[in-house]
Amino acid sequence: MSDVIQFLFRFSLFAMVHSILAIPSLKRWFTVRSSHLRRFYRLYYNLASLALFGWVMSAYGNTAVLYVVPGAWSLVLYGMQLVFLVALCVCVSQTGTAEFLGIAGPTQDDMKTHRLIISGLYRVVRHPLYLFSILFLISNPVISVRWLLLTVISIVYFIVGALIEERRLLKEFGSDYQAYQRTVPFIIPRFFIRKGPAQP
Repeated sequence: MSDVIQFLFRFSLFAMVHSILAIPSLKRWFTVRSSHLRRFYRLYYNLASLALFGWVMSAYGNTAVLYVVPGAWSLVLYGMQLVFLVALCVCVSQTGTAEFLGIAGPTQDDMKTHRLIISGLYRVVRHPLYLFSILFLISNPVISVRWLLLTVISIVYFIVGALIEERRLLKEFGSDYQAYQRTVPFIIPRFFIRKGPAQP
């Protein structure tokens, strides 16, 4: 199996497991059978995802470097990546760091405790976690074949994941989320979208 095919296979397996384990009905199926799982499902989900992603990145180790941003510009890009990482942390803190990490306790999956976050970075785009993850990937000053593949397939995965998440949020929040959709763009901030000519 070639290095590219092996890398794509591992990422596909990671994406499939990561997505399946996030399905609410499957999550409920596991958690109703064990109080331990009900408390720590998110934590185990994160650890399994991290381990799987490490397995993905261990493939294609001797990948060719396609481009290196020269001189001080590489430092600029590393600085931008740091900014995007900070923005990701801000997004996580807005939705609840303990809940995101899976250490919030047994009520973390109680649908009654969920609330629609529309403030802070969520006023810029509806899916800032995906936006800043994409920006982090494309800002890397060292572009190898593996990193390029990771960036392209991750962007596709993020967009598909965001569309699936939209359906869940519409079901959960109904007209409130529809109003949010009408006022806040999907994943590209409005100031990056060129407006067409005004309609007569």
